Amino acid sequence: MPVGGLVPLATDDAADLVVRNAKIYTGDPGRPKADAVAIRDGVITVVGDDGDVAPHIGPATRVVDALGRRMVPGLNDSHLHVIRGGLNYVLELRWDGVRTLRQGLAMLREQAARTPKGQWVRVVGGWSAEQFAERRLPTVAELNAVAPDTPVFVLHLYQSAVLNRAALRAAGYTRDTPDPKGGQIVRGRDGEPTGMLLAAPSALILYSTLAKAPVLEGEDKKTSTRHFLRELNRFGLTSAIDAAGGFQNFPDNYSTVVELAKAGQLSLRIAYHLFPQTAGQEIDDLSRWIEMVRPEDGDEWLRLNGAGENLTWAAADFENFAQPRPDLSGYEVEFEKAVRLLMENGWGFRLHATYDETIRRDLAVFEKIAADGLFPDGNRWLFDHAETVSADSLDRIAALGGALSVQNRLSFQGEAFVRRYGPGAAADAPPIGAMLERGLTVGAGTDATRVSTYNLWIALHWLITGRTIGDLVVRPPHNRVDRRTALAMFTEAGATLTGEQGIKGVLRPGFLADLAVLSEDYFTVPEPDIAHIESLLTVVGGRIVYAAAEYEGLDEELPPVNPPWSPVAHFGGYQATPLTGLSGTRQAELLGQAVTESEQHRQWRARRGLTPDTASTVFDPCFAL
Repeated sequence: MPVGGLVPLATDDAADLVVRNAKIYTGDPGRPKADAVAIRDGVITVVGDDGDVAPHIGPATRVVDALGRRMVPGLNDSHLHVIRGGLNYVLELRWDGVRTLRQGLAMLREQAARTPKGQWVRVVGGWSAEQFAERRLPTVAELNAVAPDTPVFVLHLYQSAVLNRAALRAAGYTRDTPDPKGGQIVRGRDGEPTGMLLAAPSALILYSTLAKAPVLEGEDKKTSTRHFLRELNRFGLTSAIDAAGGFQNFPDNYSTVVELAKAGQLSLRIAYHLFPQTAGQEIDDLSRWIEMVRPEDGDEWLRLNGAGENLTWAAADFENFAQPRPDLSGYEVEFEKAVRLLMENGWGFRLHATYDETIRRDLAVFEKIAADGLFPDGNRWLFDHAETVSADSLDRIAALGGALSVQNRLSFQGEAFVRRYGPGAAADAPPIGAMLERGLTVGAGTDATRVSTYNLWIALHWLITGRTIGDLVVRPPHNRVDRRTALAMFTEAGATLTGEQGIKGVLRPGFLADLAVLSEDYFTVPEPDIAHIESLLTVVGGRIVYAAAEYEGLDEELPPVNPPWSPVAHFGGYQATPLTGLSGTRQAELLGQAVTESEQHRQWRARRGLTPDTASTVFDPCFAL
């Protein structure tokens, strides 16, 4: 159809989709800016202006006017538990973005009233007490009050979980239930469980309790996954690297995304990892998988990327910053066997490593294998997280051809990290500037859904500002990145970590047609509002997989959420909040900060005898008693 003077002319090589009138940031140094793109058979054919795309518009070409909005390459989360998240999405009540505990409890009360007998209400990650105005967790008493009969499980980071009485009964916890290794069931004076579970420091007690809740079956797992992928598309996500994780068995728990891929129903490209689930049989699991699949099996929609994020359970250093760093026993012998097995069979891997103490031990194993000429032997490998990695370890990672993937876990755990390790350590957690200075590939991710939210704009805000969701400045300017670098960490670097840097990550002819048209201009919006950006039009492989605002209805129709009592059916996913900017709300917040600082200054002067030690008197008669 003619749009803005563009008349259909093409016949043989007509584009399937043209997006025009956009402020395009391509990520391509050869042509960093453009106004329009043309797409055919899932691939970008033209990047330019109206004159460049006009010859490719035919009678069947869909032409979308971006209305002058910012367009960027499709975003790529390099560490997301997307497979596990999809299998459970419609069963979970999301507190992502909720600003007050009062609102969260109201959501719990409403959801408990509609949840049928035998089912649980579960809040599983994506939030922190620091985001609430109340700055605290819900109490057991509050959960009992809002849901006296329906089991309620509320997970808080990797630190703790709060259960009501009904959930304790459903989980089978009594005064005789022993504490599992690395976890604690908090008990009252009478020895009965109170409803608090603590990771001490292992989160396995939290995960194993959650695993007692009912799960979806059959087609409902596919529907749940498709709605989760649509929710990710909402934020401009077009690719993700699945980091596997606990309670994600291969091949059983992977069958849903495999079936969706075969049916052409994935709306997100997934490169997945395999994680041995049972301590003591990790080598057997890896050996079995090596005979079943090989890295890069699949296509651009679903492919194996290697092993990890754990290779052996004994090497896992749990990232519970409310607890001391775990003191790991000797794990190197079995760990070396696992790494050698992978290298000998052409498998790359990713490795969960929070602390430099663990990273140094891992690197010593890699260097031993490298001395035999077997590491990395052409295989891709990376460390995940690396909050306290040292400069010396970064040099060793670079020498061994490694890479890194960092996540915004300190958006949610920054205050806990500062309390335990101090602001100096937090300033370099992780040392992103030092990583980039060494030329290392540094991908960015969220580690959603059980800690951080899957809304990666929160992560971009953290990379750029160094602020937690509680607005605490943790990282100083030298350890922040500019907006272009942060975007590249969520586009180009992610593609490099899967060996796909030649086909995605930038908007260039011949590359996969993955892009997002944004609600706000990422490059000019005030820093506080970066966290509020969403996509209005997300395209993956030339398919419009998410459309909102003026584009609503252009995306593909999904089956309705099932079960009908699902929290997602009633509340949706991420709870969006208005832009801050210089709004009245933001002005009030700044005024409140100024008043607080003024009172602190008065108290400082009073302690030194410089002013009478009396609080300010009311001067407005309207407030007089």
